[in-house]
Amino acid sequence: MTGWLGMAYLWVKAFHIIFVIFWMAGLFLFPRYLVHHQEALGTPEALAWEKREALLRRMILSPSMIVVWLLGIALALNVGLTDGQPGLGWLHAKLLLVLLLSGYHGWAVGYSKKLAKGQGSIAPRRLRLIGEVPAFAVVLIVILAVVKPF
Repeated sequence: MTGWLGMAYLWVKAFHIIFVIFWMAGLFLFPRYLVHHQEALGTPEALAWEKREALLRRMILSPSMIVVWLLGIALALNVGLTDGQPGLGWLHAKLLLVLLLSGYHGWAVGYSKKLAKGQGSIAPRRLRLIGEVPAFAVVLIVILAVVKPF
């Protein structure tokens, strides 16, 4: 399938997957940073975690998410998402999950900024469990993209 992307389709798809990997690596790591930062509140180490989080956000998380969305939208338009093509239920579900994952990303960034103000309010165990959300989401997203069950 090449659509309007033509010969660039496979390149766009390859770079989409590459940046998904970068974004997921950041989303797997960032919640662990939050746990350590929260545990360090009130100590000199908290400032070091704040700097690490800011660097991860600036260098990996946010740029990767933006590229994933731009390339993903191009791929979705290429397969006819806006043309009413049949058989794209899997893509609608995938987009919903990616939207929710983007919301999670936003929540994590917001919580990081809250921690920077010294306001950690989530129990460490719960924060560790919340950190597993990206893993669960990526399993569902990959199944939808590869198997295309509906």
